Amino acid sequence: MKQKAIIALLVAAASLQANAQTGETPTEEKKLTLVSNLKLSGYLISQYQWANQEGAESNGFNIRMARVSLEGRLLNDFYWKTQIQFNGNTATLGTSPRVVDVFAEWQKFKGFRVKLGQFKRPFTFENPLHPIDQGFMSFGQSVLKLSGFSDRTGEAASNGRDIGLQFQGDLFPNANGRALLHYQVGVFNGQGINVKDADQRKDVIGGLWVMPIKGMRLGVFGWTGSYARVGNYTLVDPDTHAPILDGSGNTQVVKGKQTVEKRRFAVSGEYVSKGWTFRSEYIRSTGYGFKTVYNTKFDLQDANINYAAGDKAYGFYALAIAPVAKIYGKTMHVKARFDQYCPNGTNATAKTLYEVGVDCELSKMLKLSAEYARVNDKSLKTPNYNLIDFQVGLRF
Repeated sequence: MKQKAIIALLVAAASLQANAQTGETPTEEKKLTLVSNLKLSGYLISQYQWANQEGAESNGFNIRMARVSLEGRLLNDFYWKTQIQFNGNTATLGTSPRVVDVFAEWQKFKGFRVKLGQFKRPFTFENPLHPIDQGFMSFGQSVLKLSGFSDRTGEAASNGRDIGLQFQGDLFPNANGRALLHYQVGVFNGQGINVKDADQRKDVIGGLWVMPIKGMRLGVFGWTGSYARVGNYTLVDPDTHAPILDGSGNTQVVKGKQTVEKRRFAVSGEYVSKGWTFRSEYIRSTGYGFKTVYNTKFDLQDANINYAAGDKAYGFYALAIAPVAKIYGKTMHVKARFDQYCPNGTNATAKTLYEVGVDCELSKMLKLSAEYARVNDKSLKTPNYNLIDFQVGLRF
Protein backbone atom coordinates (compact mmCIF):
# COMPACT_ATOMS: atom_id res chain seq x y z
CA MET A 1 0.00 0.00 0.00
CA LYS A 2 2.81 2.39 0.87
CA GLN A 3 4.53 1.83 -2.48
CA LYS A 4 1.24 2.33 -4.38
CA ALA A 5 0.66 5.60 -2.56
CA ILE A 6 4.14 6.84 -3.44
CA ILE A 7 3.70 5.93 -7.10
CA ALA A 8 0.30 7.63 -7.21
CA LEU A 9 1.82 10.78 -5.73
CA LEU A 10 4.57 10.87 -8.36
CA VAL A 11 2.09 10.30 -11.20
CA ALA A 12 -0.06 13.14 -9.92
CA ALA A 13 2.99 15.38 -9.68
CA ALA A 14 3.98 14.57 -13.25
CA SER A 15 0.46 15.44 -14.41
CA LEU A 16 0.63 18.72 -12.54
CA GLN A 17 3.98 19.47 -14.18
CA ALA A 18 2.57 18.71 -17.63
CA ASN A 19 -0.44 20.98 -17.05
CA ALA A 20 1.84 23.80 -15.97
CA GLN A 21 4.00 23.43 -19.07
CA THR A 22 1.07 23.28 -21.52
CA GLY A 23 -0.72 26.21 -19.97
CA GLU A 24 -3.76 24.23 -18.82
CA THR A 25 -5.47 25.62 -15.76
CA PRO A 26 -5.68 23.10 -12.90
CA THR A 27 -8.61 22.98 -10.52
CA GLU A 28 -6.63 24.42 -7.60
CA GLU A 29 -5.45 27.55 -9.45
CA LYS A 30 -4.61 29.54 -6.34
CA LYS A 31 -2.41 26.76 -4.96
CA LEU A 32 -0.55 26.35 -8.25
CA THR A 33 0.47 30.00 -8.26
CA LEU A 34 2.47 29.30 -5.11
CA VAL A 35 4.56 26.61 -6.83
CA SER A 36 7.05 27.02 -9.69
CA ASN A 37 9.85 25.20 -11.50
CA LEU A 38 8.38 21.76 -10.91
CA LYS A 39 10.77 19.04 -12.07
CA LEU A 40 10.27 15.28 -12.10
CA SER A 41 13.53 13.39 -12.64
CA GLY A 42 15.43 10.27 -11.71
CA TYR A 43 18.28 7.95 -12.48
CA LEU A 44 19.21 4.30 -12.72
CA ILE A 45 22.61 2.66 -12.19
CA SER A 46 22.94 -0.92 -13.37
CA GLN A 47 26.05 -2.90 -12.48
CA TYR A 48 28.03 -6.06 -13.20
CA GLN A 49 30.76 -7.04 -10.75
CA TRP A 50 33.23 -9.93 -10.58
CA ALA A 51 35.59 -10.77 -7.71
CA ASN A 52 37.87 -13.74 -7.04
CA GLN A 53 38.13 -13.39 -3.26
CA GLU A 54 39.14 -16.79 -1.89
CA GLY A 55 36.16 -18.58 -0.36
CA ALA A 56 33.77 -15.83 -1.48
CA GLU A 57 34.06 -15.75 -5.26
CA SER A 58 31.25 -13.83 -6.89
CA ASN A 59 29.97 -12.45 -10.16
CA GLY A 60 26.59 -11.08 -11.14
CA PHE A 61 24.38 -8.28 -12.36
CA ASN A 62 22.84 -5.81 -9.95
CA ILE A 63 20.65 -2.71 -9.89
CA ARG A 64 22.89 -0.53 -7.78
CA MET A 65 20.41 2.33 -7.54
CA ALA A 66 17.02 3.41 -8.92
CA ARG A 67 15.55 6.71 -7.76
CA VAL A 68 12.82 9.17 -8.68
CA SER A 69 12.65 12.72 -7.36
CA LEU A 70 10.28 15.67 -7.49
CA GLU A 71 11.48 19.19 -6.78
CA GLY A 72 10.40 22.77 -7.19
CA ARG A 73 10.16 26.20 -5.65
CA LEU A 74 7.60 27.67 -3.29
CA LEU A 75 6.98 31.43 -3.06
CA ASN A 76 10.25 31.94 -5.00
CA ASP A 77 12.44 31.87 -1.88
CA PHE A 78 11.93 28.21 -0.90
CA TYR A 79 13.43 25.21 -2.69
CA TRP A 80 11.99 21.78 -1.86
CA LYS A 81 12.73 18.21 -2.88
CA THR A 82 11.46 14.70 -2.30
CA GLN A 83 13.33 11.60 -3.50
CA ILE A 84 12.36 7.91 -3.37
CA GLN A 85 14.66 4.92 -3.86
CA PHE A 86 12.85 1.95 -5.42
CA ASN A 87 15.43 -0.75 -5.99
CA GLY A 88 15.85 -3.62 -3.55
CA ASN A 89 13.24 -5.55 -1.59
CA THR A 90 11.13 -5.09 1.51
CA ALA A 91 13.06 -7.60 3.61
CA THR A 92 15.42 -5.01 5.06
CA LEU A 93 15.32 -1.30 5.73
CA GLY A 94 18.70 -0.92 4.05
CA THR A 95 17.60 -2.03 0.59
CA SER A 96 13.81 -1.70 0.49
CA PRO A 97 11.90 1.11 -1.32
CA ARG A 98 12.14 4.12 0.96
CA VAL A 99 12.23 7.92 1.21
CA VAL A 100 15.80 9.23 1.06
CA ASP A 101 15.18 12.98 0.73
CA VAL A 102 12.34 15.18 1.86
CA PHE A 103 13.26 18.76 2.76
CA ALA A 104 12.69 22.45 2.16
CA GLU A 105 15.32 25.19 2.12
CA TRP A 106 14.90 28.95 2.45
CA GLN A 107 17.29 30.44 -0.13
CA LYS A 108 16.58 34.16 -0.11
CA PHE A 109 20.20 35.05 0.72
CA LYS A 110 23.34 33.35 -0.62
CA GLY A 111 25.14 34.03 2.64
CA PHE A 112 22.49 32.49 4.90
CA ARG A 113 20.23 29.58 3.94
CA VAL A 114 18.11 27.37 6.20
CA LYS A 115 17.27 23.73 5.40
CA LEU A 116 14.82 21.54 7.33
CA GLY A 117 13.91 17.89 6.78
CA GLN A 118 15.79 14.76 5.75
CA PHE A 119 18.88 15.33 3.60
CA LYS A 120 22.63 14.81 3.26
CA ARG A 121 24.75 15.25 6.36
CA PRO A 122 27.19 18.18 5.89
CA PHE A 123 30.28 15.99 6.25
CA THR A 124 33.06 15.52 3.61
CA PHE A 125 33.18 16.75 0.01
CA GLU A 126 32.27 13.36 -1.43
CA ASN A 127 29.09 12.64 0.55
CA PRO A 128 26.86 15.20 -1.29
CA LEU A 129 28.03 14.20 -4.79
CA HIS A 130 25.61 12.54 -7.21
CA PRO A 131 26.46 8.78 -7.45
CA ILE A 132 26.96 9.07 -11.23
CA ASP A 133 29.15 12.18 -10.91
CA GLN A 134 31.20 10.84 -8.00
CA GLY A 135 33.45 9.15 -10.53
CA PHE A 136 34.05 5.60 -9.28
CA MET A 137 32.17 2.35 -8.72
CA SER A 138 31.28 3.45 -5.19
CA PHE A 139 32.04 6.17 -2.69
CA GLY A 140 35.32 5.85 -0.78
CA GLN A 141 35.34 3.27 2.02
CA SER A 142 35.88 5.88 4.73
CA VAL A 143 32.98 7.95 3.39
CA LEU A 144 30.70 4.88 3.40
CA LYS A 145 31.66 3.91 6.97
CA LEU A 146 32.08 7.32 8.56
CA SER A 147 29.50 9.53 6.80
CA GLY A 148 26.33 7.53 7.40
CA PHE A 149 26.03 5.26 4.36
CA SER A 150 26.70 1.88 5.99
CA ASP A 151 27.96 3.50 9.17
CA ARG A 152 30.29 1.67 11.55
CA THR A 153 27.90 2.43 14.43
CA GLY A 154 25.40 -0.10 13.03
CA GLU A 155 22.64 2.37 12.15
CA ALA A 156 20.37 1.60 9.18
CA ALA A 157 21.90 2.25 5.76
CA SER A 158 21.11 5.94 5.30
CA ASN A 159 22.92 7.07 2.13
CA GLY A 160 24.78 9.73 4.11
CA ARG A 161 21.55 11.34 5.33
CA ASP A 162 19.74 12.18 8.58
CA ILE A 163 16.80 14.25 9.83
CA GLY A 164 17.56 17.73 11.08
CA LEU A 165 18.06 21.47 10.61
CA GLN A 166 20.98 23.08 8.76
CA PHE A 167 22.36 26.57 8.17
CA GLN A 168 24.76 27.29 5.31
CA GLY A 169 25.98 30.05 3.08
CA ASP A 170 28.61 31.44 0.69
CA LEU A 171 30.52 34.51 1.84
CA PHE A 172 33.04 37.08 0.61
CA PRO A 173 32.43 37.21 -3.16
CA ASN A 174 35.36 38.43 -5.25
CA ALA A 175 35.19 40.88 -8.14
CA ASN A 176 33.66 38.21 -10.37
CA GLY A 177 31.00 37.33 -7.79
CA ARG A 178 32.59 33.99 -6.87
CA ALA A 179 32.41 33.27 -3.14
CA LEU A 180 35.70 32.68 -1.35
CA LEU A 181 34.30 30.99 1.78
CA HIS A 182 31.53 28.46 2.43
CA TYR A 183 30.16 27.38 5.81
CA GLN A 184 27.55 24.81 6.85
CA VAL A 185 26.42 23.53 10.23
CA GLY A 186 23.49 21.32 11.18
CA VAL A 187 21.75 19.65 14.11
CA PHE A 188 20.45 16.11 13.51
CA ASN A 189 18.76 13.22 15.33
CA GLY A 190 21.80 10.99 14.86
CA GLN A 191 19.74 7.88 14.05
CA GLY A 192 19.79 7.91 10.23
CA ILE A 193 16.92 8.20 7.75
CA ASN A 194 13.26 7.56 8.55
CA VAL A 195 14.01 6.89 12.24
CA LYS A 196 13.02 8.92 15.32
CA ASP A 197 15.57 9.99 17.92
CA ALA A 198 16.24 7.34 20.55
CA ASP A 199 18.30 9.10 23.22
CA GLN A 200 17.11 12.71 22.81
CA ARG A 201 20.69 13.78 22.13
CA LYS A 202 21.55 15.48 18.87
CA ASP A 203 24.42 15.27 16.39
CA VAL A 204 26.13 18.55 15.51
CA ILE A 205 27.93 18.45 12.15
CA GLY A 206 29.68 21.28 10.37
CA GLY A 207 32.11 22.16 7.63
CA LEU A 208 34.10 25.16 6.47
CA TRP A 209 36.07 25.56 3.26
CA VAL A 210 37.88 28.22 1.29
CA MET A 211 37.91 28.58 -2.49
CA PRO A 212 41.07 30.57 -3.29
CA ILE A 213 40.90 29.92 -7.05
CA LYS A 214 38.13 28.77 -9.37
CA GLY A 215 37.55 25.03 -9.09
CA MET A 216 39.52 24.57 -5.86
CA ARG A 217 38.13 23.79 -2.39
CA LEU A 218 40.13 23.26 0.80
CA GLY A 219 38.02 22.32 3.79
CA VAL A 220 37.67 20.87 7.27
CA PHE A 221 34.69 19.11 8.86
CA GLY A 222 33.69 18.15 12.39
CA TRP A 223 31.03 15.86 13.89
CA THR A 224 30.02 15.22 17.49
CA GLY A 225 27.02 13.11 18.50
CA SER A 226 25.72 9.66 19.33
CA TYR A 227 23.71 6.67 18.14
CA ALA A 228 21.42 4.82 20.57
CA ARG A 229 19.31 1.68 20.90
CA VAL A 230 16.86 0.40 23.48
CA GLY A 231 17.16 -3.37 23.69
CA ASN A 232 18.78 -6.34 25.43
CA TYR A 233 22.48 -6.34 26.26
CA THR A 234 25.00 -8.12 28.46
CA LEU A 235 26.37 -6.20 31.43
CA VAL A 236 30.12 -5.66 31.12
CA ASP A 237 32.87 -4.20 33.22
CA PRO A 238 33.30 -0.54 32.13
CA ASP A 239 37.10 -0.83 32.12
CA THR A 240 37.81 -4.32 30.72
CA HIS A 241 34.49 -4.84 28.88
CA ALA A 242 34.43 -8.41 30.22
CA PRO A 243 30.95 -9.82 31.05
CA ILE A 244 29.80 -9.33 34.64
CA LEU A 245 28.70 -12.61 36.21
CA ASP A 246 25.96 -13.10 38.79
CA GLY A 247 26.27 -15.22 41.94
CA SER A 248 25.76 -18.41 39.92
CA GLY A 249 28.50 -17.58 37.41
CA ASN A 250 26.10 -16.65 34.59
CA THR A 251 26.28 -13.55 32.43
CA GLN A 252 23.69 -10.91 33.23
CA VAL A 253 21.42 -9.76 30.40
CA VAL A 254 19.32 -6.66 30.95
CA LYS A 255 17.08 -4.44 28.84
CA GLY A 256 17.72 -0.74 28.51
CA LYS A 257 19.27 2.06 26.48
CA GLN A 258 22.80 1.85 25.13
CA THR A 259 24.58 4.72 23.42
CA VAL A 260 27.74 4.87 21.31
CA GLU A 261 29.56 8.13 20.73
CA LYS A 262 30.51 9.72 17.39
CA ARG A 263 33.52 12.05 17.38
CA ARG A 264 34.75 12.63 13.84
CA PHE A 265 36.69 15.04 11.71
CA ALA A 266 37.74 15.23 8.07
CA VAL A 267 40.33 17.20 6.12
CA SER A 268 39.45 17.60 2.44
CA GLY A 269 40.82 19.01 -0.78
CA GLU A 270 39.48 19.14 -4.34
CA TYR A 271 40.34 20.74 -7.67
CA VAL A 272 38.06 20.48 -10.73
CA SER A 273 38.89 22.19 -14.03
CA LYS A 274 38.33 21.47 -17.74
CA GLY A 275 37.40 17.83 -17.22
CA TRP A 276 40.20 17.17 -14.72
CA THR A 277 39.32 16.19 -11.14
CA PHE A 278 41.62 15.75 -8.15
CA ARG A 279 40.10 14.98 -4.76
CA SER A 280 41.45 13.62 -1.48
CA GLU A 281 40.05 13.28 2.04
CA TYR A 282 41.27 11.98 5.38
CA ILE A 283 38.57 11.01 7.91
CA ARG A 284 39.04 9.89 11.51
CA SER A 285 36.45 8.61 14.01
CA THR A 286 36.31 7.84 17.73
CA GLY A 287 33.42 5.82 19.14
CA TYR A 288 32.21 2.21 19.31
CA GLY A 289 29.52 0.54 17.23
CA PHE A 290 26.83 -2.08 17.91
CA LYS A 291 27.38 -5.76 17.13
CA THR A 292 24.42 -5.99 14.76
CA VAL A 293 23.61 -3.73 11.81
CA TYR A 294 20.12 -2.26 11.78
CA ASN A 295 18.39 -3.96 8.86
CA THR A 296 15.04 -4.80 10.47
CA LYS A 297 13.27 -3.74 13.66
CA PHE A 298 14.39 -6.97 15.30
CA ASP A 299 18.02 -5.87 15.08
CA LEU A 300 17.23 -2.99 17.41
CA GLN A 301 16.55 -5.54 20.15
CA ASP A 302 20.29 -6.27 20.24
CA ALA A 303 21.90 -3.40 22.15
CA ASN A 304 25.26 -5.11 22.66
CA ILE A 305 28.21 -2.89 21.83
CA ASN A 306 31.02 -4.35 19.72
CA TYR A 307 33.92 -3.56 22.02
CA ALA A 308 36.16 -6.06 20.20
CA ALA A 309 36.14 -3.87 17.06
CA GLY A 310 37.66 -0.96 18.99
CA ASP A 311 36.56 2.64 19.26
CA LYS A 312 38.79 4.15 16.59
CA ALA A 313 38.73 4.10 12.80
CA TYR A 314 40.22 6.15 10.02
CA GLY A 315 40.45 6.20 6.27
CA PHE A 316 42.02 8.05 3.38
CA TYR A 317 41.46 8.23 -0.35
CA ALA A 318 43.06 10.15 -3.20
CA LEU A 319 41.79 10.14 -6.77
CA ALA A 320 42.49 11.64 -10.16
CA ILE A 321 40.25 11.76 -13.25
CA ALA A 322 41.66 12.97 -16.57
CA PRO A 323 40.07 13.62 -20.01
CA VAL A 324 41.93 11.73 -22.75
CA ALA A 325 39.89 11.29 -25.94
CA LYS A 326 36.66 11.98 -27.81
CA ILE A 327 34.07 9.33 -28.73
CA TYR A 328 31.12 10.55 -30.81
CA GLY A 329 32.03 14.04 -29.70
CA LYS A 330 31.99 13.05 -26.03
CA THR A 331 34.98 13.01 -23.68
CA MET A 332 36.43 9.76 -22.38
CA HIS A 333 38.14 9.84 -18.97
CA VAL A 334 40.77 7.65 -17.40
CA LYS A 335 40.89 7.51 -13.63
CA ALA A 336 42.78 6.11 -10.67
CA ARG A 337 42.10 5.97 -6.95
CA PHE A 338 43.91 4.85 -3.81
CA ASP A 339 41.29 3.99 -1.17
CA GLN A 340 42.15 2.71 2.31
CA TYR A 341 40.04 2.14 5.42
CA CYS A 342 41.27 0.94 8.82
CA PRO A 343 38.18 -0.23 10.78
CA ASN A 344 39.88 -0.57 14.18
CA GLY A 345 42.20 2.40 14.00
CA THR A 346 45.33 0.45 13.06
CA ASN A 347 46.87 -0.71 9.81
CA ALA A 348 46.65 -4.34 10.96
CA THR A 349 43.13 -4.77 9.51
CA ALA A 350 43.34 -2.18 6.73
CA LYS A 351 41.43 -2.76 3.52
CA THR A 352 43.06 -1.05 0.54
CA LEU A 353 41.83 -0.75 -3.04
CA TYR A 354 44.16 0.22 -5.89
CA GLU A 355 41.75 1.21 -8.67
CA VAL A 356 42.08 2.17 -12.33
CA GLY A 357 39.27 2.70 -14.81
CA VAL A 358 37.73 4.48 -17.76
CA ASP A 359 34.36 6.13 -18.41
CA CYS A 360 32.53 7.96 -21.16
CA GLU A 361 29.38 10.08 -21.17
CA LEU A 362 27.71 9.28 -24.49
CA SER A 363 25.11 11.95 -23.67
CA LYS A 364 23.94 13.99 -20.71
CA MET A 365 21.67 11.07 -19.91
CA LEU A 366 23.98 8.08 -20.44
CA LYS A 367 27.34 7.24 -18.86
CA LEU A 368 29.38 4.04 -19.23
CA SER A 369 32.19 3.09 -16.87
CA ALA A 370 34.59 0.20 -16.24
CA GLU A 371 37.06 -0.38 -13.40
CA TYR A 372 39.66 -2.82 -12.17
CA ALA A 373 40.69 -2.94 -8.50
CA ARG A 374 43.44 -4.86 -6.78
CA VAL A 375 42.20 -5.41 -3.24
CA ASN A 376 44.34 -6.00 -0.17
CA ASP A 377 42.22 -6.83 2.89
CA LYS A 378 44.40 -7.65 5.89
CA SER A 379 41.45 -9.01 7.86
CA LEU A 380 41.28 -12.00 5.46
CA LYS A 381 43.39 -15.16 5.55
CA THR A 382 44.21 -14.58 1.88
CA PRO A 383 44.28 -10.78 1.72
CA ASN A 384 44.79 -10.15 -2.01
CA TYR A 385 42.17 -10.55 -4.72
CA ASN A 386 40.92 -8.89 -7.92
CA LEU A 387 37.70 -7.03 -8.62
CA ILE A 388 36.20 -5.90 -11.94
CA ASP A 389 33.22 -3.56 -12.15
CA PHE A 390 31.07 -2.35 -15.09
CA GLN A 391 28.30 0.22 -14.68
CA VAL A 392 25.74 2.02 -16.84
CA GLY A 393 24.30 5.24 -15.44
CA LEU A 394 21.07 6.57 -16.96
CA ARG A 395 19.40 9.88 -16.05
CA PHE A 396 15.97 11.06 -17.06
